[in-house]
Amino acid sequence: MNMLLSGAGTITCTARCSEGAATGNYGYTNSGYSVHEEENERLTESLRTKVSAIKSLSIEIGTEVKNQNKMLSDMDSDFDSTGGFLDATIGRLKTLSRGSQTKLLCYMMLFALFVFFVIYWIIKLR
Repeated sequence: MNMLLSGAGTITCTARCSEGAATGNYGYTNSGYSVHEEENERLTESLRTKVSAIKSLSIEIGTEVKNQNKMLSDMDSDFDSTGGFLDATIGRLKTLSRGSQTKLLCYMMLFALFVFFVIYWIIKLR
């Protein structure tokens, strides 16, 4: 590279320096710079599509998690109300068993057992 320093402090290139600048690749044509840059651009675009796919997938996962959390909280409240209902029913059965109506309670239990047996038998015959 032949450069000359003029009296005013500016640098001027000779013919050989201007030939390298005229190619537009700054002297990288022989080193394969453009090939590497094209490969980098291709890889960058591939990475960009993968990142956008992962982003959309993570957004969908977040939406699904929110829906599942809502369903779980609804189920939790349903189980709480059912537990309260069962506690009240067991309390009533204890009250019945303490009284003189134990005979009625035994008949009720036998009837329930009979109904379940009949339902089981009908389902088995199908």
